[in-house]
Amino acid sequence: MERNPTGFTAHDHNGCVDAALQAAEKACTERKLQLTPTRRRVLEILLESHAAMGAYDLLARLDAEGLGSKPPVAYRALGFLVEQGFAHRIERLNAFVACAHPGATHDPAFMICRSCGKVAEADADATMNETAAQSGFRIEQTVIEAEGLCPRCQPETRK
Repeated sequence: MERNPTGFTAHDHNGCVDAALQAAEKACTERKLQLTPTRRRVLEILLESHAAMGAYDLLARLDAEGLGSKPPVAYRALGFLVEQGFAHRIERLNAFVACAHPGATHDPAFMICRSCGKVAEADADATMNETAAQSGFRIEQTVIEAEGLCPRCQPETRK
């Protein structure tokens, strides 16, 4: 898996979106699951930018597009996407972001820009897993979130 946090670096965003959608479709086919139109659209909305979105923001978009206006619609789609590894919940923001590495087994760490709201996903450091293993602790879930300023929002790099 690449070590660059995609959300803050220049990249082929259309390719990024296409790859994530293809990975989701392939995984659903292999797992005999349905990527329903609503689930797919929620993933597409999350993929539009590398910013986290709240469930009610997603619901407003779905409602405007005629895909549902009740909160369970958004929460069910988000639950499916998170469960399948196509999206992540950002605890700090109570929001969701598309997975930058769909299909890859990984422990994500998130860098959240407090100015523009962009979120970059990176590999969590293996140090915690090594320390846990040495102490006999079995980690079941890791959530690492760091807040700061992305390169574009830092005063010294703004142009």
